[in-house]
Amino acid sequence: MTDGGGNGNLLDAEQVRKEFGGLVATDDVDFTIPRGAVVSLIGPNGAGKTTFFNMLTGVYKPTAGRIVFDGEDVTGMPPHSITERGIGRTFQNIRLFQNMTALENVLVGMHSRLKGGILSSIVRTPRIRREEGGARDKGRELLNFCGLKNKGEETSRNLSYGDQRRLEVARALATQPKLLLLDEPTAGMNPQETADFTAFVERLRTEQGLTVLMIEHDMRVVMNISDRVTVLDYGEKIAEGTPEEVQRDSRVIEAYLGKQALEAQQ
Repeated sequence: MTDGGGNGNLLDAEQVRKEFGGLVATDDVDFTIPRGAVVSLIGPNGAGKTTFFNMLTGVYKPTAGRIVFDGEDVTGMPPHSITERGIGRTFQNIRLFQNMTALENVLVGMHSRLKGGILSSIVRTPRIRREEGGARDKGRELLNFCGLKNKGEETSRNLSYGDQRRLEVARALATQPKLLLLDEPTAGMNPQETADFTAFVERLRTEQGLTVLMIEHDMRVVMNISDRVTVLDYGEKIAEGTPEEVQRDSRVIEAYLGKQALEAQQ
């Protein structure tokens, strides 16, 4: 495995810009993700965070700039090519297949890594049957790791909100990512679910060896788990550093954290 650019970063984004008509959604953003780190991307609504995610995952093609992942220029590649290279993601609005079981959702995520073609799948050769059996075993392992043991046969729409979030992560893990992007993973969770999920993200790093990038609004989560925080406002990067450094930055307080954070420091 090569270093992204040979500098210890898994991802390097240079002067990345996205325009929609006359609107600049992200404005020449430089951004790096060190290998093995948990990095958070924060900012007010409309700051360009999800647009930036969508460029990293190939949903949007940057208007300008360059994205290098694991030493390879992936700028403008389609989503399936980005997934194959090792970037997985969850979504701000849960996008599970609601009428499929939990295990079936995970198997969908695994599809890009299976080797059987259409013809051999139709004929169901012994090799295909072995591969499918192995995929199901691996899918159950991922469900267990994500806290969904014995829930593989449950229809995903019947799972609790927190479990649906975990299932999204399990499906993303099934693509065998090196970098996992989590888009507001604790949105809608109660305090206990949030605490459990925060601990779970740390396990993703320590036990799965993943690098994690999160968009997150809950500042307790951000401060507890992040190695580094980057702040966007109106598409521009206004601050970057450790959680403690960012929390003290006057521009961040004004743009995002608000007067309460300022008063809390006094």
